[in-house]
Amino acid sequence: MSELKRTPLYEEHLKLGAQMVPFAGYEMPLKYTSIKEEHLNVRNNVGIFDVSHMGEIELRRKNALKFADFLVTNSILDMKTGRAKYTPMCYEHGGEVDDLFVYKLAEDFALLVVNASNYEKDLQFVIDHKNQFEVEILGKTADYGEVSIQGPKAEALLKNFFEGDIPLEKLGYFRAVYGRLFGRNVLISRTGYTGEDGFEVYATPADIVHIFQSALEEGKPFGIMPIGLGARDTLRFEACYWLYGNDIDETTNPFEAGQDFAVKMEKEDFVGKQALQKILEKGVEKKLTGFEVLSNGVPRHGMKILKDGVEVGYITSGNMSFVKNKIFALGYVKNGLNEIGNHFEVEDKGRVMEMVVVETPFIEIKAGKKKV
Repeated sequence: MSELKRTPLYEEHLKLGAQMVPFAGYEMPLKYTSIKEEHLNVRNNVGIFDVSHMGEIELRRKNALKFADFLVTNSILDMKTGRAKYTPMCYEHGGEVDDLFVYKLAEDFALLVVNASNYEKDLQFVIDHKNQFEVEILGKTADYGEVSIQGPKAEALLKNFFEGDIPLEKLGYFRAVYGRLFGRNVLISRTGYTGEDGFEVYATPADIVHIFQSALEEGKPFGIMPIGLGARDTLRFEACYWLYGNDIDETTNPFEAGQDFAVKMEKEDFVGKQALQKILEKGVEKKLTGFEVLSNGVPRHGMKILKDGVEVGYITSGNMSFVKNKIFALGYVKNGLNEIGNHFEVEDKGRVMEMVVVETPFIEIKAGKKKV
């Protein structure tokens, strides 16, 4: 077993008394107090996450944007500088390599931010598809530290400590800008994966430590808390955001997962386009669906979904919603069975849990609602 890596904030987590666990090859904080307390603090106040384990791949030179557009399903060529987009990246057979964020930072510079567990795989995929593109591919994850500052009080906390071409309160959703935060050079974007308003901050590994410490100190009047992986998962789950390896992987495609909005079939070409076109022509066989659990128990990844005793799908994620105080689940069922109100069972070692199809997301999404 290879030795676990540590983010630049590892020592800070220890000082704060975090419970550390292995995750994506890193030692990461699971929680500092309790998952529920941290979760609700992000929903009501503000929290700061160490996401320095995420992977960064830089594409530079003349064809950087064209190459990025070829790699992913979403449209990159229509992006303005300082914009970010969420997008799947697919194999030739249409299954997903990863889901990621693409930043256009200049006409010849695109930044890909990928899932930590997929970084090496994604970097190799990008290199393997370089073809004739005039582009420089740089695996730069070791040069970046990153924190995510999320919650309704995130802007109020950060706005007086940011210096840039525009005030932070004028930074729109999925926009990014270079500037200085707590006296350090940063790239900051109004993005996140919690369903709340907030920001993601990129800096050097050394500077991200100063930013983390400063945010915790200056954030005291706003009720800031450090947030671990446990609440990071429950927050994204309530918002019904996809978790690679659970809700999406190489065996699922974006149409099944409900990521149609991020697939631009009108593009001239991209990896997986032909396979995705055939899937559309044939018809999607399964759909990622949201459920409320009506009986005791939490459905877990891989459990079978039954309809009248017949297997019709499988669970991808299940958890408690601390906002709704209910248990919900995500899973794939055969297309046509996912109508609101349909009842299903989940089988777990002879035990059966009842659940019903409900609307997703499970909570109101606050991200992107602020007018600037």
